[in-house]
Amino acid sequence: MMDNRTPIRWRLRLENFRRAVERLESACRLDEYSELERAGLVQTFEFSFELGWKTLKDLLDHEGYDDKTPREVIRRAFQAGYLDETDTTTWLDGLDKRNLLSHIYHEGIAREAERLIKERYHPLLRRLLDHLEEKAAKP
Repeated sequence: MMDNRTPIRWRLRLENFRRAVERLESACRLDEYSELERAGLVQTFEFSFELGWKTLKDLLDHEGYDDKTPREVIRRAFQAGYLDETDTTTWLDGLDKRNLLSHIYHEGIAREAERLIKERYHPLLRRLLDHLEEKAAKP
């Protein structure tokens, strides 16, 4: 079993997060979605969001923190300077909305999920990825 405090773990997770965000970006480029495409957009968002907070968790573990829940990790990431106040609020909002967004069988919710993902959550994940890649590039 790999120790979470090794620098390699968070960097490996970062690579997976990068690929997930790239897939989400590809999904966000569509102007119109079929029902199946919208479901794919939501699912891609869900695993990208999950990888985002888990990448933060691995980085914070590496730095000696021991937060367990997504909410704790997001708050610690703010305290550690990895998220600003606005992004922290948006991450916490995303945590609260994850369950709502999965109800894509309701047309109104599905369209709202699409809008939120494209306008709010995709840019949030991209900012985190950019910030973490900058950190990873430093010796």
